[in-house]
Amino acid sequence: MEEKKTIIRLSHVCKSFEDGVTVVDDFNLDVKEGEFITILGPSGCGKTTTLRMIAGFELPTSGEITLNGEDISMLPPYKRPVNTVFQHYALFPHLDVYDNVAFGLKLKKIPVEVTNRKGEKVIKYKHLDAKTIDAKVSRALQIVDLDEMEDRDVSTLSGGQQQRVAIARAIVNEPKVLLLDEPLSALDHKMRKDMQLELKDMHKKLGITFFYVTHDQEEALTMSDRIIVMKRGLIQQVGTPEDIYNEPVNAFVADFIGESNIYNGTMVGKLKVRFINAVWDAIDDFPLNEKVDIVVRPEDVIIGAPGKGNVDGEISSKIFKGVHYEYIVHVGKNEVLCRDTKDHQVGSKVSLSVEKENIQIMHKELTENEYVDAWINNANQVVIGEDPFPVDVTKLVPGSSLDEQGYVIDAKANKKYDFKDADVVATIGLDKIVLSDDLDSGETKGTIINSVWIGDHYQYIIRTDDDEDFVVNSQYSWNENDLVAIHVEPTDIAIRLKKDLENYEVA
Repeated sequence: MEEKKTIIRLSHVCKSFEDGVTVVDDFNLDVKEGEFITILGPSGCGKTTTLRMIAGFELPTSGEITLNGEDISMLPPYKRPVNTVFQHYALFPHLDVYDNVAFGLKLKKIPVEVTNRKGEKVIKYKHLDAKTIDAKVSRALQIVDLDEMEDRDVSTLSGGQQQRVAIARAIVNEPKVLLLDEPLSALDHKMRKDMQLELKDMHKKLGITFFYVTHDQEEALTMSDRIIVMKRGLIQQVGTPEDIYNEPVNAFVADFIGESNIYNGTMVGKLKVRFINAVWDAIDDFPLNEKVDIVVRPEDVIIGAPGKGNVDGEISSKIFKGVHYEYIVHVGKNEVLCRDTKDHQVGSKVSLSVEKENIQIMHKELTENEYVDAWINNANQVVIGEDPFPVDVTKLVPGSSLDEQGYVIDAKANKKYDFKDADVVATIGLDKIVLSDDLDSGETKGTIINSVWIGDHYQYIIRTDDDEDFVVNSQYSWNENDLVAIHVEPTDIAIRLKKDLENYEVA
């Protein structure tokens, strides 16, 4: 089978703004003709900025963007053979459906060879004739299934229909690439799911390259040929939906793509890993005592009778999901999300086991400590394991402040937020943790279980009583098995919400 050619190439593309913040860092990607590519990541990861650089609305600080081998990095948007569908559709409210779709065609000029008065063949640019415009608009409206609504006022259309008008307006110009910036975000859940399938069907009909941006992992998995997962301006992984889901390269990708149980683990022997207070067989080999990330998908956890599995626990919650039940099982102080078709009662004692092939072990990113199961308590502290740490919750809403009742106030948007019990991801730099032998001087304490000299400093792993690990860089010498206090300044703890901000808005 003939391999499709590369239509878009991004080579070492970076984007930094005037305040020195780099939002896209060394982005490299080859996109094949006709692919459905999705950039997936949390808010602020750089995905929309990347799309805007392809569209020409932002210019890269460095690097090169080519389309069919031609450098378009500095071309203005109107000179690029790409069209964009925005999050807010930007339709013309005074025009009907037909005229909204035809608007760009009426302005467009195409090169036509004519004979001038001297008898010479020259190129002149002429507007499209009405018959050509009508044919192109009719075809675009047929593709988006709006061919019987061309005379409708756009203000009378539903959200899904308006979104289709925006897509029709984009594809009527026959772009080589269609860029879509979270176009389904304004739709309700059912309509989003329907439009996901319709967009995929449109992609097949058109045969052009789709470049899609979203923070919704379900959309990415449903529609994409390949997914690019981004975090803080950097590509974390590129792969098919199956590769991204089944073989995430790190805990961030695993946490962002689908639901996962993610734990800190330590290699305790040949193909042996310790997590949630037990030693498990594994198929991935890592050096002895190496700190690793463990990922177990809920559907891979096997619930059995007490004493029959690797660990025993107690079912603390049950939700019926239609084809299966979803359980949370407490194993000591750890929570395990499980799925099973059998009906178990809350409070039941059960055992849990996982086939070794389904335990994914990956190198821990030792640039920072990351705690994916942290949460905010009623004192606006972040709880890691069972230990509360003071933190600046206004980081969750840029430009906000804290009122006397503990609510986060966004005065500019006139909104108020309550983050009590909010699930967050907390990160702490390795150099931001202070150790002390004064056990009352920190937010928590733990035992040093591993010590490594790295050139000009020590790197320690400290394990707390609730089985949380802190990796620390320090100039000071400690011994393994020393009990030490752990202190972190509130400004040195970064937090991000696991759900959308609107979930915490106070009416």
